[in-house]
Amino acid sequence: MTEFGKSAVDMLTAAGGKILLALVVFIVGKFIIGRLLKIAGGSKALKKTDPTVRKFALDFFRVLLYVILVVSIIGILGIPMSSIIAVLASAGVAIGLALQGALGNLAGGIMLMIFRPFSVGDYVSGAGAEGVVKEITLFYTVITTVDNKTITVPNGSLMNANITNFSREEKRRVDLTFGCAKGEDAAALQDIMVKVMEADPRVDKDPAPFARLSGGTNEAMEFTVRAWCDTDKYWDVYFDLTQNITKALGDAGVKAPAVRIVSE
Repeated sequence: MTEFGKSAVDMLTAAGGKILLALVVFIVGKFIIGRLLKIAGGSKALKKTDPTVRKFALDFFRVLLYVILVVSIIGILGIPMSSIIAVLASAGVAIGLALQGALGNLAGGIMLMIFRPFSVGDYVSGAGAEGVVKEITLFYTVITTVDNKTITVPNGSLMNANITNFSREEKRRVDLTFGCAKGEDAAALQDIMVKVMEADPRVDKDPAPFARLSGGTNEAMEFTVRAWCDTDKYWDVYFDLTQNITKALGDAGVKAPAVRIVSE
């Protein structure tokens, strides 16, 4: 065999060995990463953390481990890191432009973890979406609407939008507006509304339920009704008060009882 043939065989043998070793490292490394993530996910320290932080931390840990694995495989294949860095640097502008949206979402996800405007399980409104936060990943936040639709919102959009968190506080105020024909006894109507709210055990006594004449037209009077309750009972109280006050005014013979004008 010629000298050239021997050199070619040696080169192919060396390259084949490196490729085989890199493949073994990839398989073993992937298995180890899976085990490490499973151990980290089941650790007591991580289980005690907020679900939002736990999911984000595991995603970040997964990406970091795979980066280490890829760098190790590059080293095994004998590719100089200086060459890789030079290629990445030369393509940096193009990559940056192509991934600016993704990088913005990643930065948004990190900011969401730092400032914590909401957590998994909160009912929020922001960036044109409203519902319960089901998951916060590195790049996107998954929200489930009240009619069971899934909305995937880029984290960058959420960080640049006004976010309303309906679940953050323990208490919420139910605001309702009712109307009736002009000429009715305003004080008597206010008393009926307050008694309906006081009879509901879910309505807080402090602050006390509120009902006052707040406006109207030439044909009708408008009453503002307010009641505080636990946040998780807000909608039940909202609809029950609407129904019960309407019924109470009707039973009292009020003309055009409880015609809803505005609800907030």
